[in-house]
Amino acid sequence: MAVRRTDLYLPAHNEHMIEKAPTRGADVITLDLEDAVPLSEKAAAREIAKRWIPKMSVNGAESWVRINAWDTDLTMDDLDAVVMEGLDGITLPKCSGPDDVKRLDFMLTDLEKKRALPVGGIKMAILIETAIGIMNVDQAVWCSDRLVAVIFGAVDYTRDMRVTRTDEADEQFFARGKIGVAARAAGLVAEDAPFPNYADDAAFEANTRSGAQLGFEGRQIIHPRQIPIAHKVYSPTPERVEWAKKITKAFEEEGLAKGSASVGVDGQMIDTPVYRDGLNILARVKEIEEKEAAKRK
Repeated sequence: MAVRRTDLYLPAHNEHMIEKAPTRGADVITLDLEDAVPLSEKAAAREIAKRWIPKMSVNGAESWVRINAWDTDLTMDDLDAVVMEGLDGITLPKCSGPDDVKRLDFMLTDLEKKRALPVGGIKMAILIETAIGIMNVDQAVWCSDRLVAVIFGAVDYTRDMRVTRTDEADEQFFARGKIGVAARAAGLVAEDAPFPNYADDAAFEANTRSGAQLGFEGRQIIHPRQIPIAHKVYSPTPERVEWAKKITKAFEEEGLAKGSASVGVDGQMIDTPVYRDGLNILARVKEIEEKEAAKRK
C-alpha cells in the first residue's frame, strides 16, 4: 500500500509556491493544471510543470500532476506536456466511471512507448467528485493496474448534489463511505478531499479523523500547516503500535506455538482477526518509516 498521508496541491503556474514544495515534508506533491489554473495560464502552467516535475521528488516525495478532465478538450495537451521521466503519477479529475480510467491508461501507455519510458511506470489516481462518479466508483477502481489512489472531491460533489458543504461533512457521509469501501476492496489508498478552512487546525483535525474512520489514509492538502496534523492522524499512535507488538507476540508465542488460535492479553481475547489487525498496524508503521527515511536521504 502506497503511503499518501499528505498530497500537497500547488497551482502549476505559480513558481514561487512550487519552489518551496520539496521542503514541506508532504508524501506526494501534485502540480495542478486543473482548477487552480485560469484558462489563460494553462499553456504557461504546462511549461512550468515540465521544468519542475523532476525536482519535486528530491526529498522523497512523489511527483504528480493533476490534468484537466476529459470533457475540457485540454487533457491531451496536458498529457503531451507532462508525461516524462521523473513523473510518478497522473491524477484524473471528474472521473465518471470505468471508461475514463481505461482511456487514460491507454493514452499513458501510448505516450510511454513513444518516449521510451517503462510501460506502466506512471501511476494513476482518480478524483471522484460527482454523483455519477460516486455511483460508478466501485467499477472504476478495477479498470487499471496503474491505479494507486481514489480521491474524494467534496466541493464539486456538494455542488453537484445541490447541498451546502460543511466542515462537519454530514452531507458527505455516503460518498466518503463508498469511496473508502471501494478503495479498500481494490487495494488502493482512499484519499480525502481538501479542507478549505486551512486556518482552523481543530476543525481540520476533526474532519480528518472522521474520514480516517471511514477508511481514508490520506488527503489533499492546500496549505503546508495541514501536513503535520494529517501525518499524525493517518499514522498509528505510539500506544496503538505498542498494543500491536504486544498482542502479536502473545498470539504467536502463547497461541499459535501451542496450537491455539486465541489467547488472552490484559483481559482481552485475541483471536485471528485481532492478530491480523495488529500485523496490519505494524506493516503500516514500517511503510511510514521507509517513507520518512527516503525523505531524509
